[in-house]
Amino acid sequence: MNRILLFLLFIPFVSHSQDSGKSCDVLIKINKLIQHEHFNPKPVDDSLSVYVFETLMNELDTDKNIFLKTEYDYLSKYKFKLDDYIAGNDCSFFEDFSKTYKKALERSKTAIEKLQKEKLDYNTNDTVRFTKKNFPFYVKAEDVSKVFAKRLRFDILEDIAKTSKNYDSLKQNFASLEKKSREKIFETALCKITNRLDSKEGIEKNIRNSFYSIFCSYFDPHTSYFSYDTKSSFLSELSTDNFSLGMYVSLNENEELIVQEIVPGGPAARTEIIEKGDQVIKVSPKKGEDFLVSCSSLETIGSIIFSDTHKEITLSMRKKNGTLYDVTLQKKIMKADDHAAYSYIVSKNNTRIGYINIPSFYTDFDRNTVQGISDDVTKEILKLKKDNIEGLILDLQDDGGGSMEEAIKLSGMFIDAGPISVLVNNKKEQKIIKDFNRGVVYNGPIVVLVNGNSASASEFFASVMQDYNRAIIIGATTLGKASMQQILPIENGNEQDFVKLTIEKFYRITGKSHQLTGVVPDVAIPTLYDGIISREKSSKTALKNDVITTKAKFVPYSRSDFENLIAHSKKRVSNNAYFNEINAINTKINSIYNSPKDPILLNFESVFKDVHSIDAFFDSVKKIVETPIDFEIANTSYEKEILKFDEFQKSISEYRIKDLKTNAYVLEGINIISDYYATKKN
Repeated sequence: MNRILLFLLFIPFVSHSQDSGKSCDVLIKINKLIQHEHFNPKPVDDSLSVYVFETLMNELDTDKNIFLKTEYDYLSKYKFKLDDYIAGNDCSFFEDFSKTYKKALERSKTAIEKLQKEKLDYNTNDTVRFTKKNFPFYVKAEDVSKVFAKRLRFDILEDIAKTSKNYDSLKQNFASLEKKSREKIFETALCKITNRLDSKEGIEKNIRNSFYSIFCSYFDPHTSYFSYDTKSSFLSELSTDNFSLGMYVSLNENEELIVQEIVPGGPAARTEIIEKGDQVIKVSPKKGEDFLVSCSSLETIGSIIFSDTHKEITLSMRKKNGTLYDVTLQKKIMKADDHAAYSYIVSKNNTRIGYINIPSFYTDFDRNTVQGISDDVTKEILKLKKDNIEGLILDLQDDGGGSMEEAIKLSGMFIDAGPISVLVNNKKEQKIIKDFNRGVVYNGPIVVLVNGNSASASEFFASVMQDYNRAIIIGATTLGKASMQQILPIENGNEQDFVKLTIEKFYRITGKSHQLTGVVPDVAIPTLYDGIISREKSSKTALKNDVITTKAKFVPYSRSDFENLIAHSKKRVSNNAYFNEINAINTKINSIYNSPKDPILLNFESVFKDVHSIDAFFDSVKKIVETPIDFEIANTSYEKEILKFDEFQKSISEYRIKDLKTNAYVLEGINIISDYYATKKN
């Protein structure tokens, strides 16, 4: 990827200490870069101070059980003053935060170590309360100790309850199970605190890095400080190593390691046990050597997962319903195209339709080893056209975006030249993005599938198809990100400190924007978990939605067929038993995740009932989503010849077909295109 190198001039300053000076130097350079290049820079004022202070304090002590109220009050002197300190080139506040935090962590560690030596009582009338509201900070250290005692008892009981659905068996073996869980829970709690206290980088540097990232996020949620360590280096490795477990993982909002995607044909897929959404609890590179994800550093977990040294790994996993299981995986070298676009022929009632899955808008940045998504889609379309398809379904569900250049190329493949978007920079200058290539790769009817995880470049493409009336968009409203970022060094020659910076906002050729609102599909279809997806609008600092007046002139395709097709589809969806069931499930899911949770008595029976209260529900959810849908799937003639001689590709294809067979949205795409031809005959 090309990087813009900016030459910045900075006003000299006198620092209060060497470390303070270095910290302010980085902050000032970050701010200069943001003020100069960001799409919508904001002043560094009291509003920024409040946002950064509150966000940092919440990050350091999410559960409000580390700091005492006196410590919070002491640090609160910076709440409205951080902007003034930065303006005065005085970043000595980092020292105050780190010293106060270290003292609070040491006190917490001592409290947990003391509890570790005591006998825990599981037969009291104590309760644990759950709330999404912020707890107040505790006044006395004794109060914090009481909170830890409650929390650790609950964690132990919950850990035992999650090991089995058989209450009687667990109750009978409670003493031995309690001993094992107690040891694990205390080890994890102490490990988390010890890692923070004994971090290789040091408490103050970790706080500084968090501060930099929070400072950047004030301008918008996609602007962030970036350095080649900790999370950034770990997550960047997920797609680069040759030896692979065959699954992609990511951190959720609770810092849990979750399976984001399973690569067909890979080690994880072959187990037929691991599923998307499963949590990685523990990593064991060899017998007797276990690393809990909850307290090990990301570098350690990453090196085990991706190191060629550890060819065989045992993972301890947890499913969404709480079921625990262990699985041993043998790493293997995965082919470069495992995560590329792929196609099938889907049909019902003799209507043959091409289906192309677009997992991301990948491109060839620097290495010249991976083709871009637009080239790959072109190849898939050519294969499908040889088999005389009558329509095309493009699947952008869960496509988180990628290269905007590829999104522009792909959009141009389906329209016969013309403007496709308007880019606006921080000077409010408009740049009309055009497709200059005459002709199209495919001119038949198209349906595009989207959902709440379709983001950025995939939203860009879907909006172009919608504005040109080139495709009918079906599914759920997309994420709502209509901005472009670029990774820039904070100064020329600095290869350690970068900012991923929002530099432009893109608008639809109509002048409207899907920023914040998302691309609204022509046919809304219920999508599982849609109500709890974190969309752009959930961010406090997201860029606003607005409309511009643009000189872009375009000629959309005729919409004469669309109204009837959309009306028929909406009626069909509203009467569809499967989609109505998804609606009912979502209502229950929204209640589970968004409603206040009742207090729980701190005894095993109460905790067990709570842990397993939704087992049957999630079992029914799994059964529904795994139900095969009534349509046919076949490989293209081209792929059939390859699969005769390639067992690996054959296993990948079988996995994909099995997954595709449960996709009800594909069937609705088939129905829409079938309606199109039925209308033409009448």
